[in-house]
Amino acid sequence: MRNMALNIIVCVKSVVLEAPAAALGSSVVRTPRNSVLNPFDRPALSLALELVKEAGGFVTALSMGSPVSRWALCEALAIGADRAVLVSDARAAGADTMATSRVLAHAVNWIGSWDILLFGARTADSDTGQVGAQTSVFLNKPFVSMARSITAEEGFFLIESLADGFVEQYRAVAPLAVSVHPAAAPALDPALASIRQAFDGNRVETISLSDMGMDPVLAGEKGSPTRVISMTPAPKGRKCDFLEGGANEQAQALLQKLQDAGLLF
Repeated sequence: MRNMALNIIVCVKSVVLEAPAAALGSSVVRTPRNSVLNPFDRPALSLALELVKEAGGFVTALSMGSPVSRWALCEALAIGADRAVLVSDARAAGADTMATSRVLAHAVNWIGSWDILLFGARTADSDTGQVGAQTSVFLNKPFVSMARSITAEEGFFLIESLADGFVEQYRAVAPLAVSVHPAAAPALDPALASIRQAFDGNRVETISLSDMGMDPVLAGEKGSPTRVISMTPAPKGRKCDFLEGGANEQAQALLQKLQDAGLLF
């Protein structure tokens, strides 16, 4: 794909900074004040811009959400994306990761021809890391996770992935979907001149399920086989014990604690 323009789609999400404590089954009200562009999507956007800088091409930022998600897409435009598309439809509300992925797959097909579809490794609010892989399944395209570098070649991509302490190298035929490692590329700040143009203009295209020809039964709560019952902070079971005395005394005390815990015999 070298010397050929790339069509890149980056899926982004507007995440809630701080969700107030809510009763079971209630929904978080998203506002421009409590919502931001998902920080884990920023490296994916940066990597997309690096690719088009080297090979030429076009970057589309895509999101699904309420009208508030428009502000995250405006930020993506200010950073450097060429186009922004928002799927906003009340019938898509309450979606789990599967229903969300199904909607995104329809949106990708609605956008048209593309070479690589990028996702952040996860989101800062729900943290499942499932949407990228699920969307690739609905699109019937290959998927590579946790990419820290991507090189475009003629008709394929060379991808280096970092996961579980291993560096993996892939040669993947385009088009394909990729989730991006948080350390793959530094997050870019929008230029001042770009901010006003992105936020003042009407550059975000908003489409509905009907525009994509999607059956609403497959979206939102109706299309979601899972429900979040509750979210609570996990208790921290660790504690710190300070060992007193000199090095020899500390070593003996440590051995005794390990023996008492049944870790040494």
